[in-house]
Amino acid sequence: MSTTYLMKAARPIRRAVAGPGVSGSTWSLAFRQRLTTSAVRSNISGESGGSSNGKARQTRWASTWPPVSGAIVIATTASLLGWSLSEFRHNGFPGTMLMDSIYPALDYASLHEMEQAIAEIRREIEGEDIISTDPDDLHAHGYSEWSSSNPEGLPVAVAYPRSTEHVSTIARICHKYRVPIIPYSGGSSLEGNFSAPYGGISVDFAFMDKIVQFNKDDMDIVVQPSIGWQDLNEQLAKMASGLFFPIDPGPSAKIGGMIGTNCSGTNAVKYGTMKDWVINLTVVLADGSVIKTRRRPRKSSAGYNLNSLFVGSEGTLGLVTEATLKLAVVPEELSVAVVTFPTIRDAAAAAAEVMQRGIPVAAMEIMDEVQMKVVNIGGATAPRVWKEMPTLFFKFAGTKAGVQENIDLVQRITKTNKGSNFEFAKDAREQKLLWSARKESLWSMLALRKEGEEVWSTDVAVPFSRLADIIEVSKKEMDDLGLFASILGHIGDGNFHESIIYNRQKKEERDKVEVCVKNMVKRALEMEGTCTGEHSIGWGKKESLLWEVGPDTLGVMKSIKLALDPKWIMNPGKIFDRRA
Repeated sequence: MSTTYLMKAARPIRRAVAGPGVSGSTWSLAFRQRLTTSAVRSNISGESGGSSNGKARQTRWASTWPPVSGAIVIATTASLLGWSLSEFRHNGFPGTMLMDSIYPALDYASLHEMEQAIAEIRREIEGEDIISTDPDDLHAHGYSEWSSSNPEGLPVAVAYPRSTEHVSTIARICHKYRVPIIPYSGGSSLEGNFSAPYGGISVDFAFMDKIVQFNKDDMDIVVQPSIGWQDLNEQLAKMASGLFFPIDPGPSAKIGGMIGTNCSGTNAVKYGTMKDWVINLTVVLADGSVIKTRRRPRKSSAGYNLNSLFVGSEGTLGLVTEATLKLAVVPEELSVAVVTFPTIRDAAAAAAEVMQRGIPVAAMEIMDEVQMKVVNIGGATAPRVWKEMPTLFFKFAGTKAGVQENIDLVQRITKTNKGSNFEFAKDAREQKLLWSARKESLWSMLALRKEGEEVWSTDVAVPFSRLADIIEVSKKEMDDLGLFASILGHIGDGNFHESIIYNRQKKEERDKVEVCVKNMVKRALEMEGTCTGEHSIGWGKKESLLWEVGPDTLGVMKSIKLALDPKWIMNPGKIFDRRA
């Protein structure tokens, strides 16, 4: 990042912070003298959940600044720039900005206070490579190529705790200095959920990825937040437990992020969403206090249901450091079936009828003809070549007799809705082959991007009876964009996704996509649906949440937030903003 670029980025911040009493040249000189300081990187050992090489790195800055200041000033400038751009988008850029009129985020720690906080964390957690200020690490924890929403701004440091006690220490010190705290686990969220628009410290749980306690007879397990759901199931299989954790979002998702977004996945039609599988949580609050939401029975009516308060809160109320999860019995029999349709409406109508008839499918997914073409082009499922038609994918689970009966029932329903080419798996190899197209859908779409292009992926959910209507209208609007766009999703529970490839460097393309996505959300709300079935709100859908619940309900949410986090340091800028 060049000095010239940062100086241009800093100009509106200079006017806002320096005020009329400080000349531009004086401010510029002071800023440039610090910014042009040379830096020398030195790596330290440790794992990073947010970087591909798995190493946490730290930069030692050769300058007159304290050890982390070089990275901090770059991240702080980016964060302040993010605030100014956000203000411009929401309100227009003000002609005169005074410090007492600035959005409350600017009441966070100063650069010097951030340095003090980082130094204090290092002093209190000795003998650990606890803090990284490496620029690559900061970028990995503030920007996501997955996400459709990437506000400007980076964290000033990344913390790598090893225990609940470490997390409590980090939170207590950040609370003392008013430093924002942003939780990070798998980094696969799609709505800017772990972005750092106001700087602060990203808390990466990469080292907290263990099974703490397995209670086989009770069919539950206690885990740390950075264990992946696939890793968890692999370990359960190695123990020959006969149990598994059924929530199955993207393959890189970790339990902490899954709790934060109340995610689901392909199995949701049978097993529900993340909230249905949480028994209790250990949570570190904004001031460093540690609470446990409840004990370990499967049911309890004792007091407020704090599990449901923290599940889906995206780290805005506290940091989850342990979770006790229910487990399910591995079914006796599994099978997969695939069937094609002439139109997306026919496929959606068949899916709705399957649900209305009460047939217990384990999963029911939809992909349109464009998405099937994407999978063929990508070649991830070669040598299999798929018919490029709207397609439903089914999973069946249960006893052998039950699975066969459900396959026969679904086959009859799809046939009456113009389905054809019904194919079901006869063994495990065929199951994997038939399901591979659905599994590879997002990766195949991402692989088609050219230089400068991004995939905007977002979701809504509606009642079953409106599925065919919203999918048909949304698909037509996407086709009219003239961009490469597809529909796929967990149609068994009314949840579907739009994925659109666009060039981020062409404003007209991004504007068209934004209008299309907003129209899809508004249609869903008109049909008594929701603006997001599983991606959550994050940074990107705050406006949509207001449309959905209204100002009074949003006000209740803000009151809860202020009660638990009065300094507004827990993942600020997500779900809603502090201003009215």
